[in-house]
Parts: sequence; C-alpha cells; structure tokens
Amino acid sequence: MKGKIVLLASVFFLVNVNAQNYWKKGLKEGKVILTSKKSNEKFASKSNAVFTDFPQPKETDICVFVAPNFKYQKVMGFGGAITDASAEVFAKLPKDKQKEFIEAYYGKSGLGYNILRTNMNSCDFSSDTYTYVKDNDETLKSFDVKHDEQYKIPLIKQAQKAIDPKDFKFYFSPWSPPAWMKSNNSMLKGGRLLDKYYQVWADYYIKFIEEYEKRNIPVWGLTIQNEPMATQSWESCIYTADEEATFLRENLGPTLWKNGYKDKKVIIWDHNRDLIYQRATTTLQDPETSKYASGIGFHWYETWNNKTPLFDNLAETHRAFPDKFLIFSEGCKEQFDFAKIYDVNIGELYGRNMINDFNKGMSAWTDWNVLLDEKGGPNHKGNFCFAPIIADTKKGELHYTYEYYYVGHLSKFVKPNAQRLGTSTNKDFLLSTSFQNESGELVIVVMNEGDTDTDYHLWIEGKASKLSAPAHSIQTIVL
Repeated sequence: MKGKIVLLASVFFLVNVNAQNYWKKGLKEGKVILTSKKSNEKFASKSNAVFTDFPQPKETDICVFVAPNFKYQKVMGFGGAITDASAEVFAKLPKDKQKEFIEAYYGKSGLGYNILRTNMNSCDFSSDTYTYVKDNDETLKSFDVKHDEQYKIPLIKQAQKAIDPKDFKFYFSPWSPPAWMKSNNSMLKGGRLLDKYYQVWADYYIKFIEEYEKRNIPVWGLTIQNEPMATQSWESCIYTADEEATFLRENLGPTLWKNGYKDKKVIIWDHNRDLIYQRATTTLQDPETSKYASGIGFHWYETWNNKTPLFDNLAETHRAFPDKFLIFSEGCKEQFDFAKIYDVNIGELYGRNMINDFNKGMSAWTDWNVLLDEKGGPNHKGNFCFAPIIADTKKGELHYTYEYYYVGHLSKFVKPNAQRLGTSTNKDFLLSTSFQNESGELVIVVMNEGDTDTDYHLWIEGKASKLSAPAHSIQTIVL
C-alpha cells in the first residue's frame, strides 16, 4: 500500500513512502515546504530531506521525535466562521477577488477548509442587531431567515460548492435569544434565558435548521450558546453549567431527537479553556444529559487573564470524556491595527495554539471571521479584530496575513479523518505535531518561535533527517 507522510514545522517536507515497510526499508527523500519571516518565503518548496540511521540521540542533539505506531484522535477538519461581517465584506469585492477568496480557503490549491460556522441571530460581527421572529411571537410563526439571504447564505453556498460534500461540516451558534425571551429584556449585556422560554428557544433551533436545509445547506451541528459566561456589550447570554445541562436535557436534546435531528452534533461550552473542565464535568455528569452532547467547544481568550494558554485543561477534559470530541470553535487576534497585518507574531499565535491544542486532544479547528475589512470589521460594537485575509474594500485588494500561512501549514496537508501521531521535541521553542492521513501519508509540522536559526534532527524510529528551522518560521514535512 503506497502512502505519503507529511511533517509540519517551520519547514514542510513531502515524501512518498511505503506505509507498512517504509521505516524498515529506509526513508526516501522528502520535500520541505517553508514559511519564514527571515527570508519572506510563503509555502516555499525547499531542499529534500534525507534520512539515515540514527539509533539513539544524545541529550545535546536538538530533535523532533515522531512515533507513527502511537495513534490518537482523528481529525474532523479545519475551517472558519462566515459571519455577517465576512459576508458583507465579500459582497463588496470585485468578482475576480471573490473567486480568488473562495479558492484561497476552499479550493484545491487553497487551505482545504471543510468546516463552516455561522451565527444564529446577530453577533458582534454583524452590522445591526436582529432576530428571525417578531417580538413576543411565542409560536414562531413569523420565523424567517430573509436577513441571511442577502449576504451570509450566498457566501456559505459558494464555499459549500467548493468543498467535497462528504467532508462538508456546517454548524451554528447563537449569541443571544431575542430580547423578549431574556431576563434583562435585551440581546446585549448578558442576561439569562427566562425559564418559561426554554422550550420556545429550543424550537427556535429547529426552525433555523429547517430553513437552512430547505436551502440545501445541511446542518452538521450546533453549539448551545456562544461564550455562556461572558457578559459583553454586544449580544450575549449567561448560562451556568447546571442551566446549560437543564436546557440540553429537558428541551434542546429531546426537541432535536423528536424532530428527526438525532444526528446533529450538539456542542456544549463554546467558551475559553479556563473553565472547560469544570463545565464539562458538571454539565455532562448526568448520563441523561450527556447522551445529547457530541462535543465540547472552546476558545482561546483566557490569555486575557493568564500569562500562558491553559492547554492542560484540554488534556484533562479529553481524558474525562474520550467519547466527546474537542472542537476549537473560535479564536482571533484582537485590537485590529492595519499597520500590523504582516506581523509574523499573529501567525505564531495561531501556530502555537493549533499545535498545542491538537497535541492535547482537539479533533476540529474553526477560526473566527474568514474575512474582514481594512478596519477589522464591520462590527456594530467597535470590537475590531484581525482575520487571516483582510480586504481593502476601497482598493478591491486582498491581504494575506501570516495567520493564513500558519494555518495552511496544517490545513493544506492534514486531511479529514487523519489520525494524530505521537510527537515530542526537546526544546521549548521548537513546537511540533504530526498526523497520518487515510492514504498512509505522514504529515509533520515544526514551528520555530525562537529568535535563532536552529538545526534539528527529525527522528522517526531509529532514523533521522537533519533539517533547519529558521527563526520565526513554520514547516510542513510530508513523507
């Protein structure tokens, strides 16, 4: 059986291998693909990697270790959110730039995105605050997604057309129920869902699924509530862990199943890593609640209050609930500044988080906005952010940030249903993760976030290839 192995690092290598006998017979040459701030290269093909016998590294040898026989979680895919903001910006682009954008994310030469997230009702990255029903319509007879038909649905359908149908995964998240369902009578600034509207709100999800599927957009899943512990100046709603469990167990779960949507993936939490273990162990402790949940979503914004990301909380949650997938449902670089869109550190933010999250058990990865304008919006509350692709709507141009390239060193090569492999390094500035695609191909990613060019050995079962990781670079090696 022929296959390939892909390695991701501050450099990329591509190698054809025999999946069963490759290591015994000796490694073939591999091609290296590199993105480097120092040389200003993006997805650049480099010299080949050659493997020789290297039975036992010394402590002084800098190494990335890959163990293909140790296999862990499977990968569902990669993607980003098509928000109102992204869709509105897309509509302002010239036709040739729209085509370029679709190919850049979803096409065969692009990032290979297969996962789409969108907002149900408005969010901060909407130009206005809206719902799909009239005030106090408890019957939901007025439910209508006409608002989404102007911008969001057309862009979702263009992306969908470019994605292999068997890999397409579309899910949605609410930021807030309609104001009349809430304790503070506002979609903004937190508040909670009133008890008497639990069932009406559950029926609201059904209406949304029905309307999107009528438009031939199959819904893969949903999160119960975006950031349920954040009282924001924009759309937000608070649920305790017990309240989320009650809503899922008594209303949302049974309503989905009763309407023939047992296959929809319900994702709890959808907030930061800091409380993920507490939320999962509380919300899912009851089997009658847990049976309705498929996954646990998380964001990375706990770094507001912590010096370093709390990656270990993911590992603990994954150990506690191995039957629930972990999905990164949102993250971005905040405080937009157009002058900084080409800074490598925003790419390293993505690389550092993606590599560590996969190594702690994550199965699926979803970025925040796929596209924003030259102001980091539009955003009706002024919460402007970066995105991998920034559009200058005045000039009709697209700008590709380092976020785009660092994501691509994983998403372009790691295919849906790939399995993560055992990986480690012996230097804290050298980050790595690796995968095996269904074809047998190995993908290894290596990222050097240090200030010094570093030579290292890529070590696999007694053989190694001596490679170089430039300072502030990322590579992918495919074998």
